[in-house]
Amino acid sequence: MRIIIRAVPDRFEFINYLRIQLPTAEWCFDHDYTRTDIDNKTKSMNTFLASLEMSKNESHINMEEDVVITRGFEEKAGAVIAEHPDSLIQFFSMRKDDLTIGSRWDNNFMMNQCFYLPKGYPKSIADYRDKWPLKDLHPGGYDMMMGDWLRSEKLKYWIHVPSLVEHRVAKSIADPRRSSKRQSKTFRP
Repeated sequence: MRIIIRAVPDRFEFINYLRIQLPTAEWCFDHDYTRTDIDNKTKSMNTFLASLEMSKNESHINMEEDVVITRGFEEKAGAVIAEHPDSLIQFFSMRKDDLTIGSRWDNNFMMNQCFYLPKGYPKSIADYRDKWPLKDLHPGGYDMMMGDWLRSEKLKYWIHVPSLVEHRVAKSIADPRRSSKRQSKTFRP
């Protein structure tokens, strides 16, 4: 299974960790990172769209560099993908229902730390960006955009519990006002 990791170049510690853990992963670096003429939210959307293009519209796991992965991540993710190969799968969640309901279908997508896209989804999501009514209001809201895309396509997605990745306690580069404490309630190292 292909893994594409979106990364900001100067997050050396995070990148080195994932390079060791996932040596065959492909990297989509934020090439706009040093630009001052666009804001960080737009930069993050551009990197997200670049990762979709990089996939060549093939199935893949897409993740951010600011995660810690569970032991045996590739095998565990592969088993979940084998059960739902034609659906978007979320491998990170921090919802209360994770504790009471567990794995489930949902239609309110949020949090882009780590997810699986089946073949055909990357191009459809990227194409939707130009039609997305909130693109100017939320220039970095690619999780919101994905949620709206799912609704426009009348699709649900699978939330896998326990989370297979944990969001690091770190300041958001896209929006430093966000809480640094956006962690899963179910992640197990």
